[in-house]
Amino acid sequence: MPSSRRRRRPLRRALALLGSFALVVTAGVLVWNHANRSVPPIVQRCIASAEDGSSAALDLEQSDNAAVIAAITLERELPARALTIALATAMQESRIRNLDYGDRDSLGMFQQRPSQGWGTEEQVQDPHYATNAFYDALVQVDGYQDMEITVAAQEVQRSGFPDAYAQHETLARLFASGQTGYSPASVVCRLAAASNVERAEMTTAVTERLALDLPTLTAQLADTEADGGPSVLIDVAPLAGSDPERHAWAMASWAVMTAEFTGASEVIVAGQRWDRADGADAAWAPVPQDHPGAADPAGVVRIR
Repeated sequence: MPSSRRRRRPLRRALALLGSFALVVTAGVLVWNHANRSVPPIVQRCIASAEDGSSAALDLEQSDNAAVIAAITLERELPARALTIALATAMQESRIRNLDYGDRDSLGMFQQRPSQGWGTEEQVQDPHYATNAFYDALVQVDGYQDMEITVAAQEVQRSGFPDAYAQHETLARLFASGQTGYSPASVVCRLAAASNVERAEMTTAVTERLALDLPTLTAQLADTEADGGPSVLIDVAPLAGSDPERHAWAMASWAVMTAEFTGASEVIVAGQRWDRADGADAAWAPVPQDHPGAADPAGVVRIR
C-alpha cells in the first residue's frame, strides 16, 4: 500500500500543476481580451437633425449623391424648397442611389426614362446631368414652391404612385435645411478614419470634386507650414446673392457629406469644427483658439 501511494504522488503533482497552469493561461487570455477587445465598428452614415429632436440618416452612397443635388441647388440659385422636393423624389425613386436598372427603361437617381426624352442611358446615370434635368423640369412647374411635395414631384415625374413621395418629406426637409445652410451645424457624418493615401490626396480630391459640383467656387490651397498640414479654403462670396453665413454652412455640410470620397478629416466653419477622428461621437464643436482655422473670416470653409 505505501509503495502504491508513493507512485501516485507524482501524477497528482503533475495534474495539480497542469490545473494551475490552465488557470493562469485562462486568466491571462481574459485579461488580454479585456485590454484589447475590439471597438465595435462605426455605422458610417450622415445625420441631419432639428432642434425638436427629430433626425434622419443617409448612408454614405446616399449622402454623396445628396451632396451633388444640394450643390447644384446652390449653383442654380434655387430655393431650399427645390432641394426638399428633389431629395424626396430621389428617395422614392431610387433611395438616392444611381441605379443602372428600373421599371421599363428607367435609370439613375430619379429613374428618368431615355425613351421619354430625359436623355441617353449614360446621361441619366450621371448624377450631375440627372439633377439638372430634374430641375429643368421642376422650374417649369408654375408655383412649385407653394405646392405640397407630392404634387410638385408628381408634376415632374408622372409616377404611378403619386402619393408615395410624402413618406420621405421629413428626411428631405431635415437634410435640405442643413444642406442649404438654414439650419447651421445640423448635418454631421460619422466615418471611419481616412487612409494615409486618402489624406495625402485630399487637397486634389476636394478641388476636383468642387469643380464638378460647384464650378462657381474655387478651392485655394492654404500655406501648409503655417497651418500644420494641407488645407483647402473655400470662400463662398462668389455665390450669387451671397449670404456668407448661410452659404458657408451649406458648403460645410457639402464638405462633411463628401468626406468619405475626398478623404477630408476635418471641416472648420464659423468657429465650429467637425473632426472625423471622433468617429461615432463626431459632432460640431468650437474650434480651439490655437487651432488652424480659428481666425478664418466669415464665409470661408476650411477643409483639412
